[in-house]
Amino acid sequence: MQPQTPSPAPDVAATRWLAVGSLLGLIVLCVAWELWLAPLRPGGSWLALKALPLAVPLAGLLKRRMYTYRWVSLVVWLYFTEGVVRAWSDPAPGRWLAAAEIALCLLLFTACALHVRLRLRAAKARSLPATEPL
Repeated sequence: MQPQTPSPAPDVAATRWLAVGSLLGLIVLCVAWELWLAPLRPGGSWLALKALPLAVPLAGLLKRRMYTYRWVSLVVWLYFTEGVVRAWSDPAPGRWLAAAEIALCLLLFTACALHVRLRLRAAKARSLPATEPL
């Protein structure tokens, strides 16, 4: 018989789904932006391949691997930086898409950081012995 893993607290599960949802949104945005919505060249651009590195951590986030949440919270700043640069320099349709990219990056970072913090807090609470009041 396999030992059951405890189900995550509702706030931990919410941060997990927020991270997965914002990552999926970022992937869809990157592909759609460079192929259809506002590509650098008419007919699409090879810059759509920038979404591939975002697909790598998806399995780790779904499997609740703490290490994946930690490194995604660092990698997302590359996409945030691209969004800031393109929001500043691109014309109108690209500028709006860059603003959406910035928002999704901030959401992903916040979800990952909260997920790690809440899981570490829960693990610490489980490891502390229960004390009796005097």
